[in-house]
Amino acid sequence: MSYRLVEIPLDRPGFNGFFGAWVVDGPLHLLVDVGPSRSVERFLVQLDAMGVKRVDYILLTHIHLDHAGGLSRVLEAYPQARAICHRKAVPHLVDPSRLWAGSRKVLGDVANAYGPLAPVPRDALIPHDEACVPRLGVLETPGHAPHHLSFTYQGRLFAGEAGGNYLSCKGKEYLRPATPPRFLLEESLGSVDRLLNLEDQTLCYAHFGEAPSSRRMLARFREQLLRWHDLLREKAAARPEPGVAACTEWLLEKDPELKHFHDFPPEVRARERFLMENSVRGFLGYVRESLGR
Repeated sequence: MSYRLVEIPLDRPGFNGFFGAWVVDGPLHLLVDVGPSRSVERFLVQLDAMGVKRVDYILLTHIHLDHAGGLSRVLEAYPQARAICHRKAVPHLVDPSRLWAGSRKVLGDVANAYGPLAPVPRDALIPHDEACVPRLGVLETPGHAPHHLSFTYQGRLFAGEAGGNYLSCKGKEYLRPATPPRFLLEESLGSVDRLLNLEDQTLCYAHFGEAPSSRRMLARFREQLLRWHDLLREKAAARPEPGVAACTEWLLEKDPELKHFHDFPPEVRARERFLMENSVRGFLGYVRESLGR
């Protein structure tokens, strides 16, 4: 068995070293996520250079643009492949017009940098509850998205963003929630608990890399979600309530998992601040609802 993380480049400052697809070679040939459509041709060149001649299944953790945007083109390149995705995701891949419109509304110029999704043939998709692949475990892990899945295969856990975003800078770990609107804390915690109940194994992140102990990292992430809840609930209860930018600065000051933020290059900090503010919006929406506002 071999597991290789392929870095997927994007022509936008700060976004290299952030997207990844996992290539699994063994009894089955698997891809876990495929990256955005703007990068898909370079991704295919990378796969060819690695000697990837066959793909049996593409495992989609979720259908956000940066994970599934290149799916149609990858299926053209590997026509024998079938993509396993959440049942709720199937209609949005067959007709991605609503998904594209919603992504542009939330992400703005970043969505344009990722690129639109092309329609995917229905017969190339396998709903997750119909997937029957030897040694492949499929778990529903909503939180980051309602159609989010995690996969286990041969001692590896491919958690997408159900365990947050995990980055390393100069050997220092950085962990950040990915909690865009509409965020539901109970769903996210339930997903983390579901993954914590699995055996300890290598945790493979979409953003970006791997950690040897899934239980260690998921426990840290669970604590971080609760920390963000407590900190942002305190801010949301204040009058006047501070804005998203001020709440983000508060988290950068108070959350030890974010302490290496300032070690990143300026363009990476800009990317992280943009994505963190989107996560803060999701959390603030949740805590406002819980406060009856």
